[in-house]
Amino acid sequence: MSEKNELHEQDRQTPADLDRQVIEEFRASGGHVGGRLAGAPLLLLTTTGAKSGEPRTTPLAYLSEGGHIYVFAGNRGAPTNPAWYHNLVAHPDVTVELGSEKFEARAIVLESAEGERLGKIQVQKIPALADLMTKITRKVPTVLLERKK
Repeated sequence: MSEKNELHEQDRQTPADLDRQVIEEFRASGGHVGGRLAGAPLLLLTTTGAKSGEPRTTPLAYLSEGGHIYVFAGNRGAPTNPAWYHNLVAHPDVTVELGSEKFEARAIVLESAEGERLGKIQVQKIPALADLMTKITRKVPTVLLERKK
């Protein structure tokens, strides 16, 4: 398949289709993915569905800062928070896959200016996020993923 056709095919896929592909590639390669996400700091976050109670896995960019791991509920620039965020608010015990490592964590939503500061650092580290962030009119929640002992 040519690169042009491959890009055209990606345009027709839903976000859920793209997430499934990233999850499969991430797990098959020990945490590495190619394409547009090559080199981006990615993890897989598994939450418990707020309504369904079923496990839900989402690939997310993350920030590692001061020995902690943070994710941001940007939702690809949408006006609402993503489903994974609502899930972890309802059920804060989550599973994180980072590279080839898998561990249990507790999700803690940061309600302070610290979350905004961390969001700015994330945009500096991943400049492609800057365009998305300008489209968002809501406050983007920052979530600390605190590893369980």
